[in-house]
Amino acid sequence: MVPVHAACALLSLAPLLVLGVPPIWTQPEQVHLSYPGVPGSMVVTWTTFNKTESKVEYGLLGGRLFDMSAKGDAALFVDSGEEMRKMYIHRVTLTDLKPTATYVYHCGSEEGWSDMFSFTALNDSTSFSPRFAVYGDMGNENPQSLARLQKETQLGMYDVILHVGDFAYDMHEDNARVGDEFMRQIQSIAAYVPYMTCPGNHESTYNFSNYRNRFSMPGQTESLWYSWNLGSAHIISLSTEVYFYLEFGQELLFKQYEWLKKDLEEANKPENRAVRPWIITMGHRPMYCSDDDQDDCTKFDSYVRLGLNDTKPPAPGLEDLFYHYGVDVELWAHEHTYERLWPVYGDKVYNGSKEQPYVNPKAPVHIITGSAGCREKTDRFNPNPKEWSAFRSTDYGYTRMQVVNATHLYLEQVSDDQYGKVIDSIWVVKEKHGFSAWF
Repeated sequence: MVPVHAACALLSLAPLLVLGVPPIWTQPEQVHLSYPGVPGSMVVTWTTFNKTESKVEYGLLGGRLFDMSAKGDAALFVDSGEEMRKMYIHRVTLTDLKPTATYVYHCGSEEGWSDMFSFTALNDSTSFSPRFAVYGDMGNENPQSLARLQKETQLGMYDVILHVGDFAYDMHEDNARVGDEFMRQIQSIAAYVPYMTCPGNHESTYNFSNYRNRFSMPGQTESLWYSWNLGSAHIISLSTEVYFYLEFGQELLFKQYEWLKKDLEEANKPENRAVRPWIITMGHRPMYCSDDDQDDCTKFDSYVRLGLNDTKPPAPGLEDLFYHYGVDVELWAHEHTYERLWPVYGDKVYNGSKEQPYVNPKAPVHIITGSAGCREKTDRFNPNPKEWSAFRSTDYGYTRMQVVNATHLYLEQVSDDQYGKVIDSIWVVKEKHGFSAWF
């Protein structure tokens, strides 16, 4: 017989004994899609905290559920925080998808399956008119636009999401638990449509390791820079951060620049530009902005725009390169505001005409959309902007873009503060694309 006091002592230790056995984490979470750039395919990415198989079971909507399956791999990601937390990032590529067909899927293994989600395989026709939601700077805390975006995505309003840098604020915090929670938050968008990204300054900790490991963009650069095609557009995602974090390798800056040059050359071959006349770039830190925070874009000699003179050799900026290859639209974030610029090059306005500035503009059109919502709130504007500033708003919100056809592209800004009201919109109309269109 165990004495009463001994039994009590054992009972008092019971919670400690239970806590001593860590839970098993085989349940998939943080499910998100990305487009690998190959027509008829989609990448499914998710996380578990114990090692499991990587499997997606899927089928056509209205057909037999899960009558197809695909396997992939899991990569171990060890966060560099104090706890060195481990997680397994699973990636499975689905191929031979029928363009425009809707598929139902779940992911995981025999040790646990995710919820059931659906997606529509991207239309690979060059006459397709894709619809995008575009924003940057959305955090785990105060993600004001998130609920509206979740609902609109589930209503089928978007084909693709473009998240232009700065996630979670910050993914590495609390030993990467903030990153986990943010990826759970966006699952109700990203599990239904491809969630395409570029890195921002808030991803820089531990050499961008959370960003590089969690996302699955096309190409072999750990999602830092890449390009892909959709409808009549060639879309380029780049890292502006290579101009600011030279401690992670100055060679990255030159490597990206050379890649951009090659990619733009290829996109400008007459046979390519004829079928995909629109060239659209997305990068986190803008070349121009009129906020009052002394950021790079508020300076005439912006690093992103004009490059760095204190490197050996000097590092070229991106404005001349993009102008020379006839980039049509440049999407940016970083400033926690929305700003639309008149067509601009070399700090000067080059409108198509006085009456119709965006009809056959004589320089690229810049949009800054970094007000989706984060703990840093919105920014303030300089009361005296330069003449290239066309429209500004400090409302929380996001941008919608539709590449309608070879000549017409539509952009509008949604204010979440004003319950989803469209507060700005433009049509960019171009009868001619490429460098010669500027003259």
